[in-house]
Amino acid sequence: MTSPSRVALVTGGGRGLGRAIAESLSARGVAVGLVGRKPDPLEEVARGLDGPSFTVAADVTNPELVATAVQAVEGELGPIDLLVDNAGLRDPQPAMPWESDPDAWWQVMEVNLRGPLLLTQAVLPGMLERGGGRILELASGIGLRAEPRYSAYSVSKAALLRWVDNVVAGLGGDSAVRVLAASPGLVHTDMTEEMWPDLPGSAFGSAEPICAVARRFAAGELDALHGWYVHAAKDDLDALVAAAGSADEHARRLRLRGYAEDDPLA
Repeated sequence: MTSPSRVALVTGGGRGLGRAIAESLSARGVAVGLVGRKPDPLEEVARGLDGPSFTVAADVTNPELVATAVQAVEGELGPIDLLVDNAGLRDPQPAMPWESDPDAWWQVMEVNLRGPLLLTQAVLPGMLERGGGRILELASGIGLRAEPRYSAYSVSKAALLRWVDNVVAGLGGDSAVRVLAASPGLVHTDMTEEMWPDLPGSAFGSAEPICAVARRFAAGELDALHGWYVHAAKDDLDALVAAAGSADEHARRLRLRGYAEDDPLA
């Protein structure tokens, strides 16, 4: 296990899950860099954090802006040893795949896949040079099943899981950089409310499970799950860590487990 994370960069940190994760990490003593498109929500979140923070407004699909944001966060807070790729976009309107606007469809892919690509390229070399670091990718159960009304979101999240698999395989079993994909479940956010407006409030869960994953990953408690996919709201993390064992035999194998097709948890 590498040292606990001291500086985190959270994308999409101005609202929803990004805000909840940032607050949770800050409460545990992690300095937090917040990246998002709009500065005002980021600054509002930063004012409520318990410890050091820094905000940068940036489009995660723009390589120059991503590189500048990473440099700015590290210049203010120190080297980033935890990246939380949370920024995400869903299809603007529910539509069958063949009826979707191709430009809007591709924009979802840009944010949900190109974003993690650019952020990883910006932070991973430094992690390798320093001999440790962690990357948490916010995945979704929709990536494991067809969701034709939101096909761009579904396809992008499926691709994100394979992206994790390839990064982990490239790092090799001896790397001190750890990568984890985690689905939060169906948490009430602006995005999920718009995607499932007819679901009762009781169908939505808390953000605490994914915040717990982020906290425990930052602390090094989930390093044995390097390369795995976990469902924060359903999986017993302690049991998974115990099953993984110290040999880390699954280090280069993405752990995919399907859930029932009618399971509303995303």
